[in-house]
Parts: sequence; structure tokens; C-alpha cells
Amino acid sequence: MAIQDLSDESVLKFYENIRQQVSADMQAGGKHRLLGETARQQAQRLGDELDRRRLRFTPIDWR
Repeated sequence: MAIQDLSDESVLKFYENIRQQVSADMQAGGKHRLLGETARQQAQRLGDELDRRRLRFTPIDWR
């Protein structure tokens, strides 16, 4: 299923899930990150779709 076919709530939920995982990953501290480039790319696609739909969301801090 394409991102465009998902409901607003689903897109927001998927994006928020990645954002929470990134936050937990950073809190874990170590130099090894659990989330890599694939998660970053997926978050970018979801964020682009949220922008396209003009939905509000909290951006991911990837530091």
C-alpha cells in the first residue's frame, strides 16, 4: 500500500512511531544507533506526505 493511500491518522501514527524510536535511541546513549538510513528515508517520505496534506507534526531531531 502506498503512503498516499493511507489515512491521515495512519501517516501521522507511522511518523510519530519513528520519531519516538529515534528519541529512545538517543536516550540509550551509545554510539551505535538502532535506527539507520532506512528509517530516515521512510521518515522523510512520511514527512513529505504530511506536508503535502498540510498536517501538523513534530519534526524528528536526528542529531
